[in-house]
Amino acid sequence: MTTTFVSPRLLMIGGGSVGRLAEVLGQFGLSKPLVVTDPWMVSSGTVEKALAPLRGAGIAAGVFSDTVPDPTDTVIEAGVAAMKGGDYDCLVGFGGGSPMDTAKAMAILGAAAPGVKMRDFKVPAQANRAALPVICIPTTAGTGSEATRFTVITDTERDEKMLIAGLGALPLAAVVDFELTFSVPPRTTADTGIDTLTHALEAFVSKRANDEADEYALRAMRLIAPNLRTVYREPSNAVARAAMMKGATLAGIAFSNSSVALVHGMSRPIGAHFHVPHGLSNAMLLPAVTEYSLNAALPRYAEAARAMGIATSAEGDQSAGAKLLQELRDLNRDLAVPTPGAFGIDPAKWDGLLTTMADQALASGSPANNPAVPDAATIVSLYRRAWEG
Repeated sequence: MTTTFVSPRLLMIGGGSVGRLAEVLGQFGLSKPLVVTDPWMVSSGTVEKALAPLRGAGIAAGVFSDTVPDPTDTVIEAGVAAMKGGDYDCLVGFGGGSPMDTAKAMAILGAAAPGVKMRDFKVPAQANRAALPVICIPTTAGTGSEATRFTVITDTERDEKMLIAGLGALPLAAVVDFELTFSVPPRTTADTGIDTLTHALEAFVSKRANDEADEYALRAMRLIAPNLRTVYREPSNAVARAAMMKGATLAGIAFSNSSVALVHGMSRPIGAHFHVPHGLSNAMLLPAVTEYSLNAALPRYAEAARAMGIATSAEGDQSAGAKLLQELRDLNRDLAVPTPGAFGIDPAKWDGLLTTMADQALASGSPANNPAVPDAATIVSLYRRAWEG
């Protein structure tokens, strides 16, 4: 059996590493970056952590900061116009998943022929070409986008979150500096943390799992599970922040080479229709979806529980699986994850969109990777269980 494995050509991981950004660019002969970030990174001055070391090396960077929390095709088109309007030789995605996903999508769309839309790259299409190389600098420990061949973009005409996959979305390099996460507020820390745990768990139980991706998924779970509550309660805990940041990148590598599954397939429509942050919608779904899937891959879920440290090596699979389900419920309680209703979603609108969301989840392809593959009716029932919490 042959396994294809992809990852960025360079990963620089460690506290203070953002200060070496110019060095990273220099290794690839790059000197004219367009930094893709968000308005808060600019207004707060946080983007200076990337721009200052570039200026110190004599590199004048452009800035595109019109990104939005759930990247849209219209923002990507504006970003491509900015990219083509300057003499740039690379993109630097600086921020959470949205700026990084935006930079990756800009690189893909920028390489396309005139008239091609972002939706033309939606899976199962392969987005393998990029106009410029992308260097990613995450400021949250969650999405793993700095290490993946995926980007998620909302089609504004169809109100649909599109999964876009291919080598064109794979960053050339990533600078992973946990010190950038110290100022992340507890709610975002929790949401992105559960997102990265979901990446690792789904990569491990996916029908497309493989030995190489498994190693990264297990290592990620060993780092994330003991530290997620700590970073939520102790934002300045450097040891826990470093573990979460590394875990997020490892989980990104894992699912980039395996896949995500039903949780992510169901999560994207919630984000598209109700603007729930991606990690939070994952958290709302994770216990119910895991319970539905458990017996279809019990040995795998049990091994994940052992990697997370919530079951011992001596315990049987049934006991370990039960402990995993309880841990996911307890984690949502401890991290104050709301139900969709408590988040503020209108129940009538939720019920009215369940069939549409189920169809969109199936169309994404991710549910087909799940250990138990649902039909639309099953997905609707799982959305209802998530509503009940």
